[in-house]
Amino acid sequence: QVQLVESGGGLVQAGGSLRLSCAASGNIRSINAMGWSRQAPGKQRELVATITSGGTTNYADSVKGRFTISRDNAKNTVNLQMNSLKPDDTAVYYCKADGVRFGIVSSGNFWGRGTQVTVSS
Repeated sequence: QVQLVESGGGLVQAGGSLRLSCAASGNIRSINAMGWSRQAPGKQRELVATITSGGTTNYADSVKGRFTISRDNAKNTVNLQMNSLKPDDTAVYYCKADGVRFGIVSSGNFWGRGTQVTVSS
């Protein structure tokens, strides 16, 4: 079936940058929207950014102007460039793919296992 694998997480100092990547694998025919969510300890999961197959993007107010989401439809990958990182950005970041058409006639939504991002002060 479909699998999403994130990479690029790690430890970075405040003000630094990280680039997260996510690759969707499987017999995928198309993906409607891809995005990133995050969850910090003791907090609910929040949507960070999304991008449609047509390139329309949406960002949480907390990251607008600092994060940039992009995707390669042909490769079924999505990236999140994170600049000017703050300690409040510390969380597990999850990749998601919505409206995935795969196999012969199947469709569904999928999530990655997450990657840890830690921003030190």
